[in-house]
Amino acid sequence: MPPSDRSKPFPRVIQGGMGVGVSHWRLARAVASHGQLGVVSGTGLNTVLVRRLQDGDRDGSQRRALAQCPLRVAAARIEASYFQPEGRIPGQPYRLSPMFTISPTRELLELTAVAAFVEVFLAKEGHEGCVGINLLEKIQLPTLPTLFGAMLAGVDYVLMGAGIPRAIPGVLDRFAAWEPAELAVDVLDAPSKHDHRLRFEPGAFLEPPHPALHRPIFLAIVSSSTLAVSLARKATGYVDGYVVEDATAGGHNAPPRGGLRLNDRGEPVYGPRDQVDLAEIRALGRPFWLAGSRTHLAALAEALKQGAAGVQLGTAFAFCEESGIDPGIRRAVLVGSAIGQLEVRTDPRASPTGMPFKVVGVAGSLSDPEVYATRERICDLGYLRQPYQKPDGTIGYRCPGEPEKDFVRKGGTQADTIGRRCLCNGLMATVGYSQTLADGRAEPPLVTAGDTVHELRALLTGGRRSYTAADVLTFLGV
Repeated sequence: MPPSDRSKPFPRVIQGGMGVGVSHWRLARAVASHGQLGVVSGTGLNTVLVRRLQDGDRDGSQRRALAQCPLRVAAARIEASYFQPEGRIPGQPYRLSPMFTISPTRELLELTAVAAFVEVFLAKEGHEGCVGINLLEKIQLPTLPTLFGAMLAGVDYVLMGAGIPRAIPGVLDRFAAWEPAELAVDVLDAPSKHDHRLRFEPGAFLEPPHPALHRPIFLAIVSSSTLAVSLARKATGYVDGYVVEDATAGGHNAPPRGGLRLNDRGEPVYGPRDQVDLAEIRALGRPFWLAGSRTHLAALAEALKQGAAGVQLGTAFAFCEESGIDPGIRRAVLVGSAIGQLEVRTDPRASPTGMPFKVVGVAGSLSDPEVYATRERICDLGYLRQPYQKPDGTIGYRCPGEPEKDFVRKGGTQADTIGRRCLCNGLMATVGYSQTLADGRAEPPLVTAGDTVHELRALLTGGRRSYTAADVLTFLGV
C-alpha cells in the first residue's frame, strides 16, 4: 500500500540529483522554494561535510545545521575534529574521512548520518517546499546511514537509480518505525549474494524518546519498463513512482540492451530495444517523470501529454548560479554552449562501475588525454570500490580506477583498468573540493552533463552570461 502522507501535490519539475555536491543544499533549496522538487545528492556527503569544515565554513551554514542535529554528541565531535576556523593554509591537503567497508566503525556511520542530516536540513530551511535526496544503488555501503540521517532531517522524497533498488522501500518503512534494516551487499566471488549483509539499527544511535520519522516518498530511477514492473511487484515496500531516464541524460547511463556496439566516436549505440514502453509504465498506475533531453520549451507539455506527472532536469540546473559546480568550470561550459563548441561524449570506459558515463570536454580536466595520462592513480576516497571475497573468506576491496598494480594484485585484470577515471576525486574537484596531491598539484576535475548541455544557450538570451534556478523553471513554464 502507498504511504498515507501525500498532503502535497506531486511536483511538475524534479531537479536532478547530480552527484557529489553539484546538487547541493543551495540549489535544492532554490528549486523547492519555487514549489518544485529540489534534490540533494547523497553521494560522498561525509567527505563533502568534512571538507567544508576544513575550508572554514565561511557562511556558518554547516555549524548551524550541526547544532540542530539530534545526534548531538556525534555532531559536536565532528565539528571539533574537522572545523578549521581560518580554513586550510595554501597547499595543505584535506584530512580524509575513513573509507567505507562492510564493517564500518560507529564513528563513520555517525559521520555519514550527520552529513546527510546537514545537507537535507539546510535544503529544507526557510520554506515549505519539498526536498529529496538522490542515491546510487551501486554505492551500497553508505546507503543505510545516509537514509537515516536524511529522514532525521525530514526528507520528503528518496530517489535511487544506477541499479535495482528493490530493498530500499522496505528500509524506509522500517526506519520510519525505528526498526533495524538490512541490505544485501554485492560481493564479487562470494558463493551467494546473501552471504554478506549490512545492518543498521536507528535506535542504537539516539536515546529514546525517539522523534517521529516521516516515511519519504520513494521514486525509482529506471531506464526500462521491465525494471519498473519488476520493482512494482517485487520491491520490499511500496514504490511510489518512477523517474524514466533515457540515454541522453548526464552522468551514468544504463548499458545498451543486447551486444555492445560502438559508433565512430567510440560511444555505445542505443537502439529500439532501449526505448522505454511508456504504455507499460502508465499501466502501473503510479506517477512518473520523464528525464533526459528535457531542456526545451515544449518539454513539460510533451511529458504531460504522454501521461507523465512532469519532467526531471539535471543539466540545466547543474550549470545555474546556485549549483555546486566550481564557478570557473561553470563559466567555461556556458561559454562553450553559447558558441556551439562543446563536446559531450558517452564514454563506455570512464567509470569504474562499467556503466557508460557522459564526459564533457573541459580544458584541464580528466577529459583531456594528457591530463588523464599524467595523473598518478590513487584511491583515497573509495566510494566505487567493489567488495570481493578472497580465497580465505575475508573481504577485500578493489576499483579499476586505483593503481593498476594494486587492482591486478587483488585479482582484477589489467585490461579492466584501461581508460578508467577516478570519479570520486574528479567529481569532488568539479565542485571545488580538489585534494592537494603530494607533489603540490591539485586533483583535476571531471565534468559530466547530458546531451542538452548544447541547448543551454537558450537560457542565455540578451547577452546574459549566467542564469538562475528560477530562470530554468520560468523557461519550462512553471
